Amino acid sequence: MFNYQIIIEYDGTNFVGWQKQKNGTSVQSAIEKILTKILKTKITIYGSGRTDSGVHAQGQSAHFNIDYKINNKFLFLNSVNFFLNKKKISILKINDKKINFHARFSAKKREYRYFILNRLAPPSLDLNKVWHIKSSLNLKTMKKATNLLKGKKNFSTFRSSSCNAKSPIKTLDEAIVKKIGDKIVIIFKSKSFLQQQVRSMVGCLKYVGEGKWNLKKMKNIIKLKKRINCAPPAPAHGLYLFKIFY
Repeated sequence: MFNYQIIIEYDGTNFVGWQKQKNGTSVQSAIEKILTKILKTKITIYGSGRTDSGVHAQGQSAHFNIDYKINNKFLFLNSVNFFLNKKKISILKINDKKINFHARFSAKKREYRYFILNRLAPPSLDLNKVWHIKSSLNLKTMKKATNLLKGKKNFSTFRSSSCNAKSPIKTLDEAIVKKIGDKIVIIFKSKSFLQQQVRSMVGCLKYVGEGKWNLKKMKNIIKLKKRINCAPPAPAHGLYLFKIFY
């Protein structure tokens, strides 16, 4: 038995999300279909984590097992991407792994990035790839608010009602806000996240940046641990699963 890791980039716009579902095409099912066709055996892939409908990835990690060795990885990548690229999915790398490697359970940290286009003009090149916000956002205040999210705490405020995680307690290792041109990039790193946690945190940071909330209000909504106090989550299309660390 051979175990392979694949690093995946995809545009999540036209998918129901990463995980296989009955209500539409998922990224996982699209990749499995092509791998099964190319490798001529039934392939099941296991991802590092789910992404919701509309969420993109620059570095999703997944693994699969197969009975024989893939000798020509160049040919494999070329063949798979020929079919997947039509669906706006690309396999960037394939790596040999020990049989006990698991894309999800072996992961030590996950990095998500959220992109806000902060200008008056709407996006053309970045349509469905950023959250377009016309009103000017106060970057300095947003950075201070982001610092309130760091560390180990109860993130119930930012947890979706459908989240099935055993505990709302997570450790946010890094939370960074920076501006590149007319884009604001918000970076979060943690071992794991609650469902909609990142988008919910970004939604709250947007309220702070607009001046709707001050830092005291942000601190209070974290402390209250109630979803009802959360700002509306940021839209899915600005979010990217950026990298998985092992």
